[in-house]
Amino acid sequence: MIAIGRRNLLLGATALALVAACNSAGGAAISADDVVLGAENAPITLIEYASTTCPHCAAFHAEVWDRLKENYIDTGRVRMVFREFPTPPPAVAVAGFQLARCGGASPEQYFVRIGELFRQQQSMFATGSMEGIRRRLIEIGAAAGLSEEQVNECITDTSAGDRIRRISDDSRQFNIQGTPTLILNGRKLEPTPASYDDLARAIDAELAR
Repeated sequence: MIAIGRRNLLLGATALALVAACNSAGGAAISADDVVLGAENAPITLIEYASTTCPHCAAFHAEVWDRLKENYIDTGRVRMVFREFPTPPPAVAVAGFQLARCGGASPEQYFVRIGELFRQQQSMFATGSMEGIRRRLIEIGAAAGLSEEQVNECITDTSAGDRIRRISDDSRQFNIQGTPTLILNGRKLEPTPASYDDLARAIDAELAR
């Protein structure tokens, strides 16, 4: 359990309000709020709803991401869309998204940072406090070339709330119940593929249509 006191909430008390509307998940049309990687004319659009604080997302990323990128995204067959869907503790999830976007990050930089946040997810929580998590976010930012001031400004930027609410408002058609959730060419994959091989089979079947 993370002890969160008022003095430690440098992540911003308002961050807890950023996800007030985040109990549903987004529409299929790509928007400016999405982070998109891959060819615009790819035959497959794969949308992932995920959270930086979700252990299942971290495990899925570790199992799937490198091969998905190498075999499908980099080859022009899949356009990858990441949608930010905070899970508890929401202030930490939103801070992670903000760090991933910090400094005008490109989609490539964003996905690298998301991967590092997933990799260090458990060690961040092991710090046991919001201040400990903040220090770990600063370390991750420093490795990405961001100053402590930049990281602090990004993770306390309350404008993130509008983006999160828009994603939530657009999400209702898929009735997302958890993360990660995948939408393949507008179709929700149920259950979520448990491995790279399962996802590859679903993508290959769609490509064969």
